[in-house]
Amino acid sequence: MSVELIAFYLIGAITAASALAVITVRNPVYAVLCLVLTFFSSACLWLLLQAEFLAIALVLVYVGAVMVLFLFVVMMLDIKIDPIREGFARYLPVAGLVAVIMAAEMFTLIGVNRLRQTIDPANPALVDNGSNIEWIGRAMFTDYLLPFEIAGVILTVAIIAAITLTLRRRPGTKHQDAGRQVQVRAEDRVRLIKMDAETKGQNP
Repeated sequence: MSVELIAFYLIGAITAASALAVITVRNPVYAVLCLVLTFFSSACLWLLLQAEFLAIALVLVYVGAVMVLFLFVVMMLDIKIDPIREGFARYLPVAGLVAVIMAAEMFTLIGVNRLRQTIDPANPALVDNGSNIEWIGRAMFTDYLLPFEIAGVILTVAIIAAITLTLRRRPGTKHQDAGRQVQVRAEDRVRLIKMDAETKGQNP
């Protein structure tokens, strides 16, 4: 059994165990930390399969943005399951364990990359003496340019539709009209009263 296959089974086992922990642990913060480990381990599997673009996208989008946002949201919510707001020290052991596992996976990938000497003939990126990201970019903007543009248009329409649905007026809610605010004149909001000097300060 090769070193690459051993690393694949080891990281796959970590991915399955952390994914199982996401749905079994009761503490939401622990669940989010396990989900971060699941995504990171999945990215390591993509790297072992020589799909660097998918691995980088998974780390940057999900681990770096979505899961950190989930973690902050869970920390700010007042959930009655467990005493969540007990300080950073409560979650430090689990966070440290997750960080150690992630570091071990990174060192494993570095070792596998150094031991990998042969070029996979089924991988078009390595056959062209280029990276996977370069090959995907060239294929996306040459052979698949029209589907890529159609997907961009569909996503733009979906974003506009979502914004339109959220901006609909509901009865009983207060809204601001920027156009009417700009058109406001001082004469419509402020009334100046001129008083005589001899009557100022006297009782009516």
